[in-house]
Amino acid sequence: MPNFKYVAKDQRARTIIATLQCKDQATLIDLLRKKGLIVISVTETKTLKLASKAKVKIDDLVIFSRQLATMVDSGIPLVQALDVLVEQIQKPDFRAVIASLRDNIETGSSLSEALSHHPQIFSELFVHMVRAGESSGTLDDILERLASYLEKSSALVHKVKSSFIYPALVVSMAALITGILIFKVVPTFKGIFDTLGGELPKITQALIAVSNFARRSAPVLFGGLFFFGFLLSRIIRTEKARIQLDKTMLRLPVVGILLRKVAIARFSRTLSTLVRSGVPILNALEITARTSGNKVIETAVNAVRTNIREGENIAEPLARSGVFPPMVTRMIGVGEQTGELEKMLTKISEFYEEQVDTAVSSLTSLIEPIVIVFLGVVVGGIVAAMFLPILTISRLL
Repeated sequence: MPNFKYVAKDQRARTIIATLQCKDQATLIDLLRKKGLIVISVTETKTLKLASKAKVKIDDLVIFSRQLATMVDSGIPLVQALDVLVEQIQKPDFRAVIASLRDNIETGSSLSEALSHHPQIFSELFVHMVRAGESSGTLDDILERLASYLEKSSALVHKVKSSFIYPALVVSMAALITGILIFKVVPTFKGIFDTLGGELPKITQALIAVSNFARRSAPVLFGGLFFFGFLLSRIIRTEKARIQLDKTMLRLPVVGILLRKVAIARFSRTLSTLVRSGVPILNALEITARTSGNKVIETAVNAVRTNIREGENIAEPLARSGVFPPMVTRMIGVGEQTGELEKMLTKISEFYEEQVDTAVSSLTSLIEPIVIVFLGVVVGGIVAAMFLPILTISRLL
């Protein structure tokens, strides 16, 4: 929707200057008049459109949610609370977004409606939970739950990423060192060996052959790698390729187990938070599917939604999907029967979050020796191949 900047007078003759997204100028004027404002001018602007493209970290959303929850719980009106946050937030883009939320609410929009104008910052889960909080009159509690949910989700993702940082860094350094040796150091030694004459060891001859091939074919190799990476990125964006990739990742021996535990923990935490906040189960499952981060999980959850519409419960179609372990489906089934689904989902998420910690530690301890062996074989082999002929230099001289 287009954005408009307007100037108006309220019943106390105070001047109000703000911006608002609206269908068109006539609709905005009609809305302002219904609020008892005297419209002076309305001009279209792109300010909010730019603000809605801002990138905001999860930590910033957590702070925003907690601060807003505290002020709402203290009885401060929503517009005044957002006004305070506008003054406190340091990042210009996020401050502009919060200012637009305040302006939208000031002209009659609800908080959830104002949040929905910025989908790149506030997810469907965020908007639906706020809408549920507005309907039940527990907005402060919902915002607090959102902050906790975002913190735990961020911590879960961070644990997984941190387990791959060390091996990725070591392998990258090994690749860089190998490239320098192949393209710079080996040609220099080759000149020395050619001057000295004599027959070189087989391993050194093989290394020199690899170096010569790499130097001659470097443009083709790098061009091919770039093209392959570009083509792969385009293929992965398709629905079928993404599903196949996620299936393959879940079947991997060690990494697949970790990814499955992460997906189940995220599924349980998200669905638990939405159900507890009063979001209807079908909407909650739809949001959970979209935020699962795995197409296999998303397909299974969407199938559950279809079955629920036909009268089934949650546990049975989840069990038939083959994605979720029996313990998860049985606990969900017990939660449905006892009316404590949210409680069971919370227990499942806590259990699998602990399992993720254990899996990350195991993966790290497994990767370290593999990386060390890799470095020893690749880099050590290259260095040995270059310096082995030096041991026979005196004989060659």
